[in-house]
Amino acid sequence: MELQEFLDYMNSGKTVIAHSDIHRYMSELALEALRLTAELNGSYHTPEEIISIFEQLTGKSVDSSLKIFSPFYTDCGKNLTVGKNVFFNSGCKVQDQGGITIGDGTLIGHNVVLATLNHEFEPSRRADMRPRPIKIGCNVWIGSNATILPGVTIGDGAVIAAGAAVSKNVPENAVVGGVPAKVIKYVK
Repeated sequence: MELQEFLDYMNSGKTVIAHSDIHRYMSELALEALRLTAELNGSYHTPEEIISIFEQLTGKSVDSSLKIFSPFYTDCGKNLTVGKNVFFNSGCKVQDQGGITIGDGTLIGHNVVLATLNHEFEPSRRADMRPRPIKIGCNVWIGSNATILPGVTIGDGAVIAAGAAVSKNVPENAVVGGVPAKVIKYVK
């Protein structure tokens, strides 16, 4: 299987059947991502070295303004796109098989989880997965320990409170918090 075929399938939103060719390829990508994140997290790296490792991880060019405080974790990397001046604080966990796009100027706090896969509820199909993308706008601030769930779009300028579990779309300039996250107020 080729990478583009995998990405096309994952971005279609079709179910990933356990032990299928797509699932096996996803596991191969995970092994590569584990190797690269171990390299990233295993010792000190200059900002330029971090960019180089991140480009290997994503298979894409990234702007030199990207900042990552390790450790940083992903089990794929190939379906992750980041804009300019994006910051990942330490401990972030990114599950991007379903696609994650992060806009310019976004700040992501300690231990944030971005998850794009859900398992099937039916016990006999529990190992099957459904990918759904996460889209994060520009100038978003995601507080520490927040979790963004599959299929969520976060509008420009939004703030996600620390510890929030975001399961629904967030409007532009909204401040959301809680479990499940709800709009608290608007900025501006």
